[in-house]
Amino acid sequence: MSGKDPNSITITVEGSNRSASLPVLSGTIGPSVVDIRKLYNQLGMFTYDPGYGGTAACESKITYIDGDAGILLYRGYPIEQLAEQSTFLETAHLLLNGELPNEMQKHEFEMGVMRHTMVHEQLRQFYNGFRRDAHPMALMCGVAGALSAFYHDSLDINDPESRRINAFRLIAKMPTIAAWAHKYNIGQPFMYPRNDLDYAANFLYMFHAVPAETYHSNPVLARAMDLILILHADHEQNASTSTVRLAGSTGANPFACIAAGIASLWGPAHGGANEAVLKMLGEIGHKDNIPDFIAKVKDKHSHARLMGFGHRVYKNYDPRAKIMQRTCHEVLAELGIKDDPLLDLAVELEHIALHDPYFVERKLYPNVDFYSGIILKAMGFPTSMFTAIFAVARTVGWVSQWREMIEDPEVRIGRPRQLYTGPTQRDYVPIDRR
Repeated sequence: MSGKDPNSITITVEGSNRSASLPVLSGTIGPSVVDIRKLYNQLGMFTYDPGYGGTAACESKITYIDGDAGILLYRGYPIEQLAEQSTFLETAHLLLNGELPNEMQKHEFEMGVMRHTMVHEQLRQFYNGFRRDAHPMALMCGVAGALSAFYHDSLDINDPESRRINAFRLIAKMPTIAAWAHKYNIGQPFMYPRNDLDYAANFLYMFHAVPAETYHSNPVLARAMDLILILHADHEQNASTSTVRLAGSTGANPFACIAAGIASLWGPAHGGANEAVLKMLGEIGHKDNIPDFIAKVKDKHSHARLMGFGHRVYKNYDPRAKIMQRTCHEVLAELGIKDDPLLDLAVELEHIALHDPYFVERKLYPNVDFYSGIILKAMGFPTSMFTAIFAVARTVGWVSQWREMIEDPEVRIGRPRQLYTGPTQRDYVPIDRR
């Protein structure tokens, strides 16, 4: 529970004798917050904060970001240490349960996930209801939400055992759902999960393998995928996580909440950013066109945007981007890719952003979306799958945040207020007098 700061803030309405004394709450790290819950009762006013950029909507122990210092912590552990030493499922255990597992706990958790990797066989038919060219995120929204129709045994959100089982089900089934969305798009047979492979390798298998050939797992690519999943697993109260919490505050079942999170993630300003990077590179077309493009980006009257650079939260180098940068070059070397025009463009843009004073002064460093898009393209993923892979990774963060919210005794249904600027009260006018 957050602690009360010995200080408080007093707000006085100018020209009146009305004032309110609001307590200051402090967390373990990060800025303190002003508790405004009684502001309306005391002053008859709300706060105004479009986008909630200056508002703490909940208390959480899961993820901490210091955007100015370029710090990302999962349950207190730096993302750099987890990326270097952990695996995605070990990180998932950490996010869900608060601590890194010991050997026995790690084995039990991995087995718990692997026992739930298959989806109900009737869900195969669910895919046939979509157009063959449906976007994978449309398929994932529908199928994730439909899981609630198949698992009636665990829909009681107040039952700890139901919450535990649903965490396993969602984390385990999301790679299967995503890989099948791709297979459906291209008309190939669905590949059932293989529990002898680790989480990332199994996803690559379901995505790339076909029944006619033997599939050989590449450890470099599997590790790169595992890193992508770790780096995207959670990111504090972002748009999709806030959506999951808001939906969950109504008492909706977890499958519906995660489907809502997938829908929110689909937006190009959120999960679609790495897809937008590849689109931008395609529009530039050739390295010779980069100077003209950069000039347009610097022109304040132009609508050109440098996608994959800068971040809403990080005002320093995105710590995830440093890890992805190294992994990007490892993947390209492993695959022997040296003359891909889009990748050549990306490398040139990276060089410019790291050395051009215009971008350095504005702290427009490459972010995780810039490098992850390059890696996924090199690994054979179509751009339509980029956000779907993001959803696979972020599911563990959504479930962790959802569980934390459900178990919070102070949770209330989310109900933001507004600054109303429409007409004042007026009388109805019959149609013949309008």
